Amino acid sequence: MGIGKSIADICTNAGSKIILAVIVWFVGKWLIERLLKVFGKLKAVEKLDETLTAFLLSVIRGILYVVLVVSIIGILGVPMASVVAVLASAGLAVGMALQGALSNLAGGIMLMIFRPFRVGDMINAAGAEGIVEEITMFYTKMRTPDNISITVPNGALMNANVTNYTGKDKRRMDIKFSVAKDTDIETAKAVIVKAMQETEGVLKGEEISACCVGGTNEAMEINARSWVVPGEYAGVSALTTENITKALGAAGIKAPAVRIVSDK
Repeated sequence: MGIGKSIADICTNAGSKIILAVIVWFVGKWLIERLLKVFGKLKAVEKLDETLTAFLLSVIRGILYVVLVVSIIGILGVPMASVVAVLASAGLAVGMALQGALSNLAGGIMLMIFRPFRVGDMINAAGAEGIVEEITMFYTKMRTPDNISITVPNGALMNANVTNYTGKDKRRMDIKFSVAKDTDIETAKAVIVKAMQETEGVLKGEEISACCVGGTNEAMEINARSWVVPGEYAGVSALTTENITKALGAAGIKAPAVRIVSDK
């Protein structure tokens, strides 16, 4: 009877600890999400830019979950001294296994310090190109122009050349056109400049010019240069190309002749 009673007491005690641990886990998760929402609505936090706010929330979430897990370990009755001893003895193995994760974490911190790009920027880095949607502790999430999601490790981003297409308030646009060799170059340049001036999205207060940059025996190459808002580059570039092509045709300016070479 004594042994049976002891086993029953142990099972009851263990069961109650497990139930309490489960309750603490779900309640803790709920509290963490509530705290993060409250933190995100603080006036001091709202004044920060979106990139830094998302990163801070990611870090705070990680810390709170670590605290929650440690609390659950304590509820289950696992001696913290034993946990610390096990972690210390396994520190080298864990460190080796988490090299990539630690590198990504360090990369995330460095991204927040040096700020080579922000949420909403269009970048090309580490073999990926797209609009930055989120920067977390370990990864940066991007979206391509054709709506494909890309997740890039922060460590790779910090060790790569980053091209930020929208880092400045304006971007130069160069479009090359070929015209027939016998075209009057000044007339062609005037037509191209006028077409750019009339194109919606081209910044009117900035340089708008056209110049001959080369040619062949059959053609002359003219570079059309203007400035646009970075986020509108693709659309304005397509519209400018269309308008200049139509304007050249309306002015009677011909495209280069195509030479056909036959071996017969």
